Parts: sequence; structure tokens; C-alpha cells
Amino acid sequence: MAFLSESIRKRIEDYIPRYPSKQAVTLPALHIVHDELRCVPRQAIREIAEILGLSSAQVHDTMTFYQFFREEDQKLGKARLWVCRSLACQIRGGEELLNHLCDKLHVQPGGTTPDGKITLEFAECLGACEGAPAVMIDDEHVHNVTNEKADEVINELRGNP
Repeated sequence: MAFLSESIRKRIEDYIPRYPSKQAVTLPALHIVHDELRCVPRQAIREIAEILGLSSAQVHDTMTFYQFFREEDQKLGKARLWVCRSLACQIRGGEELLNHLCDKLHVQPGGTTPDGKITLEFAECLGACEGAPAVMIDDEHVHNVTNEKADEVINELRGNP
């Protein structure tokens, strides 16, 4: 029995004609699975490898090289909150912002809140120096984040008014 849904398998297969080789579809396939499941389970790695004609080791190597993907024992929360640690963000309070978020969420970077709603992480650079300090919620940048603005973001992510 297949672990990946037909929908996920089809989305991966739809990428194959867009690339010069099946191996080149490894990264998009990992993103599809990770976005859907909030992690990439071992069985998913095996099935991606099968779809792309690769070994599981090749898919796993790609997954671990980028350090973006989570394995099943470190599943992401519903939202991924990144705090930028670039020099521009540090100068404008990024490190203090990260500490504030750790205190408010009661997690350290890389951790997920007990309710499973928010995973807090830091990024070396989000490419948003003009809006330092910056955070990214999943794929959306938020600029000029103060502690007060961070509290609003947390409330939104938790579903509180």
C-alpha cells in the first residue's frame, strides 16, 4: 500500500517533464511532501525514490543537505516562524526579537509549541535587510518586527483575536 496519496504522487509526477532528468525533480518532490505532511517520513523518501528511479539514499542525501526539511520525529508545527539573524537584523534588534519569541512561545529555536501550532527557527538570512528585523511565516516576510508586532503575529498564528 502506498504511503503518499495519489494527489501527492501526481503532483510529483507532473514535475518530471519540466526537468532534464528525473533526479532534478528530487527537490520539488521533497517540498511537495514537506508542505503537505509538515515532515518527510522515511516511507515518503522511499516512494519519492521509486517515482524518480533513484535510491532512497540519494533522496535522503538531498533532503539532509538543505537542512530545510524535517524528518518524521521532528514534524513542523502548523506554521513555521523564522527569525532572521543576519547582520542587518542583529543590528536592529533581531537577536532580542528571537529571545522574546523564545520566551513567549516557551521553546528554543528548532522547537515546536506544545499545541503544535508554531515551530520557531532562525535563518542566517531572509534577504529582507531593508525591513530589519525581519521574520518569515512559512513563505511570507514580515518586516520591521518589534516585540509588540511579534506578539500580534503569535496571536494570529495561535488563532487568538
